[in-house]
Amino acid sequence: MIDYSKISFPLNETQIEKEINSIISNELSAEQRSATLRQLLHSIDNTTLEGSDTDEHVIELCNKSKRFCNPDKNILPVAAVCVYPTFVSLVKQQLKGTGIHTASVAGAFPSGQSPLHVKLAEIDFAIEQGADEIDMVISRGAMLQGDYQQVYDEICAIRELCCDVHLKVILETGELQTPDIIYRASKMAFDAGADFIKTSTGKISVGATYQAAYVMLTAIAENLKETKKMVGFKAAGGVSTVEQAIGYSQLFKKIVGEKYFSNQWFRIGTSRLTEKIYNEILVIS
Repeated sequence: MIDYSKISFPLNETQIEKEINSIISNELSAEQRSATLRQLLHSIDNTTLEGSDTDEHVIELCNKSKRFCNPDKNILPVAAVCVYPTFVSLVKQQLKGTGIHTASVAGAFPSGQSPLHVKLAEIDFAIEQGADEIDMVISRGAMLQGDYQQVYDEICAIRELCCDVHLKVILETGELQTPDIIYRASKMAFDAGADFIKTSTGKISVGATYQAAYVMLTAIAENLKETKKMVGFKAAGGVSTVEQAIGYSQLFKKIVGEKYFSNQWFRIGTSRLTEKIYNEILVIS
């Protein structure tokens, strides 16, 4: 395994902030904004991850997700509905024939503080229930104490279990603290077989940030250049305004490349944003 402790991000926090401001300060034309909003809607993982979730609430979310599609106005459906493993079978049934994927957080979400065999058992259950996509979270405690081998091995084991199921690796960047550790975690996830890297669980006070996204997207662009393999990016955790979402899309397009801006490689996890984007599309279309 690579010695990840020797990897560091080339820019400091002040330099990162300057780069971000130069990218997201560019104003979009009306045509660019319309196209961006349509793609953002098509890239949303419509999410409910509450202890109070019920079958009724999940069915309501599925029904809403199906309504955020309007072929007459060239509005494509959301990418996925994301739920806890116990609701996967229900979501799969509700979304049949829609083209919307069923995603599930699994593997001791959100803390990651369980033995590997427990994580694997929960992920296996979600896959058996019909999950198309798994959002797992790394062991941040191990990452922070420098036990990179454990983190790497766990991702590898989960990757092997997932087989063809899409694997998103949540870094929980608000707990990783520094650009260097976020950068190391990103590279480790690629090396272990992640299809996507994701900012946050949405369960701590610091969710997605442009600063973390900048580091992760830089790692993705470098990995693409070095290996010719593309890995996706998902912003999640507190992304609640249209302007925030557009900012993430601008960073992605500038750093990774506009040709990759599709729901194959870009996602936003949200429980609040979908309707806002849909309504603005209707107004401007």
